[in-house]
Amino acid sequence: MKTFLNKALVLTCAWLLFAGHQGVAQQKKKANGDSDHKKETTVKSNDGKDTKDKSLQRPKLVVGIVVDQMRYDFLYRYFDKYGDGGFKRLMNDGYSCEQTYYNYIPTYTGPGHTSIYTGTTPAIHGIIANNWYDKKSGKLVYCTQDDSMKTIGSASAAGRMSPNRMTVTTITDQLQLATNGRSKVIGVALKDRGAILPAGHSADAAYWLDDSSPNWITSSYYMNDEPQWVKDFNAQNKVNDYLSRPWETLYPLASYTESLGDNNSYEGMLPGETTPTFPHDLPTISKNTNSTAVIRTTPFGNSLTTDFALAALDGEQLGADSVTDFLCASYSSTDYVGHTFGPNSIETEDTYLRLDKDLKRLLDGLDQKVGLNNVLIFLTADHGVSEVPAYLQSLKIPGTIVNEKDMLGQVKSYCASTFGDSLVASFINQQFFLNESTVAKLKLNRVDVDEKVAAFVRTLNDSYQVFTANDLTRYEYSHLPARNVQLGYDPQRSGDVVVNYPPHYLEFGSKGTTHGSPYNYDSHVPLLWFGWHVKDGKYYERVNITDAAVTVAAMLHILEPSGATGSVILPLLKK
Repeated sequence: MKTFLNKALVLTCAWLLFAGHQGVAQQKKKANGDSDHKKETTVKSNDGKDTKDKSLQRPKLVVGIVVDQMRYDFLYRYFDKYGDGGFKRLMNDGYSCEQTYYNYIPTYTGPGHTSIYTGTTPAIHGIIANNWYDKKSGKLVYCTQDDSMKTIGSASAAGRMSPNRMTVTTITDQLQLATNGRSKVIGVALKDRGAILPAGHSADAAYWLDDSSPNWITSSYYMNDEPQWVKDFNAQNKVNDYLSRPWETLYPLASYTESLGDNNSYEGMLPGETTPTFPHDLPTISKNTNSTAVIRTTPFGNSLTTDFALAALDGEQLGADSVTDFLCASYSSTDYVGHTFGPNSIETEDTYLRLDKDLKRLLDGLDQKVGLNNVLIFLTADHGVSEVPAYLQSLKIPGTIVNEKDMLGQVKSYCASTFGDSLVASFINQQFFLNESTVAKLKLNRVDVDEKVAAFVRTLNDSYQVFTANDLTRYEYSHLPARNVQLGYDPQRSGDVVVNYPPHYLEFGSKGTTHGSPYNYDSHVPLLWFGWHVKDGKYYERVNITDAAVTVAAMLHILEPSGATGSVILPLLKK
């Protein structure tokens, strides 16, 4: 009997230890976010009947794709030549917001990426341009510049960056807050600003390309040493591999009927070239310039970005557990190619056809590693692009080049003759910054000075819209494009007199093109949704780019970014 009781006691203790261990394991699993998002439990309702209670559902991974300088019509201009697995897959099987616009100026890369992920405009998030004049230091500053940081991954200064100038949270920050920091957030782009600003303040890492190494690098803001997977990727020397052969068209040259002829007078050239024509001799260009930077102005910069994004997916095990992760991937080469060759070039067309294949690779990789039904994907652009003014003129369409150097000289001369000093400290992003200390020293009325300078600028071209700081802080504009100017204006960082040019007036050279205006060609961009809980369809009501982050927040059931002014895209959620 005693032996039986001893055995029973041992078994009881063993069972209690096992049950206790299981209970602790379940608690840890929940604490670490490893519980099944879709698990259903049966509970009793008030009337005593069994009901199904679904736990909170979120995707395992969110992927934000930003194509730098992708105008909306590029979705359809090359549609018949896209394959089935890239753009077409997103468009046919996903949800397209066909009328998505930027609602501020300037439509540049830094503000664009920031607005997508913060859900607000430069007036609130503080990234008013790529570069701007800092009133306190009297120097030009860069949007992600942070001299207190160190480069991680190379010996250059290219990693001395952080998101410190962005004054609000991003949707990626909000995800970190919602999951108590258990989510992984990674930013990837050739451009530092294209990686850093989307990834937000609390990112695990942002990576960009250093031309001097040429390595993918980061900043001491994120870490003291790169993870082994990044070192292994850099050791493969993929940049030089891509530059070891010429850039030839993907398809026969004669088939590029959506573009102008290969040798035309509206395109710029790569370094050392005598004509803007295929094939582009990348090995020779790289050798003669002693730099790998030329890869940026080829479609292979996008291919390299895809390679690295897929390596990050695997190396960081993104989407591997039930806590939602976020991958921010920006394709920068489309911008470099577009600036150099223009939107009607074969180079631009070939870049998009090759990007289509890279998107297929990315989607296939996501499907293989995570499963596309577990991944929420959105694709958009940070701005559009203008036609080349000279090409427009050949078609008798208005367009011209603005000589900003001449404008600056005339304004300085006017100020010197009117106030006794040239007064202008800087002219950048179509904004005049007046020297505050000089205005005070001369005992001038600041508002009066601004008004007189603005009036003079209007005499230079009566089609210019000119606003003073007083205008933009005192009045609330409802009409366009004045409203766009105001939403891009930060009183602490922006200038004293702001100029908005007419459509297709560019401060650029005679070949190639640029962007920055409030007009449709610069502001109308794609916005595609695909994957987790997204049904196919199209929406034709106007959507602002600031709506994207707010909609992601609603889909994830988390708080929207701190400065968000956008609205939820209701039809997407209803579907």
